[in-house]
Amino acid sequence: MSSDSDDERETPLEAEDREIGARIATDSDSFLEVLPHFYRGEVSQATSAQDRIDRTTDWAIALLAALLSLVFSSRNMPAFLLLIGLFVLCIFLLYEVRRYRFYDLWRARVRFVQENVFANALDPVGVEHRYWREELGDDLRNPTFKVSFLEALSRRIQRVYGLLFAIVGVAWLFKVTMFTPEQLWTEAAELPGVHGYYVAALLAVFYLVTFALAAWPAREAKGEIHGAEPGEWKND
Repeated sequence: MSSDSDDERETPLEAEDREIGARIATDSDSFLEVLPHFYRGEVSQATSAQDRIDRTTDWAIALLAALLSLVFSSRNMPAFLLLIGLFVLCIFLLYEVRRYRFYDLWRARVRFVQENVFANALDPVGVEHRYWREELGDDLRNPTFKVSFLEALSRRIQRVYGLLFAIVGVAWLFKVTMFTPEQLWTEAAELPGVHGYYVAALLAVFYLVTFALAAWPAREAKGEIHGAEPGEWKND
């Protein structure tokens, strides 16, 4: 019995670990010393996540450029290579959606501190969130994504992949029509065992779904710029 009670008894180090954060929270000077370190850490995480997204986009663009050069290098190059490229671009898109959701997690925390601490320090009119410290602490204890998979997918299509998909679609149309005049377009478009009409129909469905996803009424995340008019800045 006594050994069990000794094991359950709190050690001085455990008590120190439990109370050190609480002392910082009640001392404004200590809190303001810790806050910049937290802020820099979150900025670093957001920057690293942004770099990972950019690398994925760079690979997607490089793939598309190489594919277009290959397909249009000769009349004998088949049009279905563009469809393979379209499939690979979709894989890149899925990777980028996942990375974007992590990036948005760090970005949201950075903006949360900016609008509730730094903005009020520059112009003390009140904070955006009354219980911002509690909300931020809860998010640190229980991290959650701030955007859904569907919303992140819509954003990446709007910003990058919609244009890449459009380039592939236009290139495919040119390849099966103008660049293969000796064949009917249905013959140039067909796949082994799949008639050209069906291939074209599947592509049409793909682009309709892509357009619908791009037009999805996703939320506009606070702290991001979405086509807003340029603001004025003091010149004096």
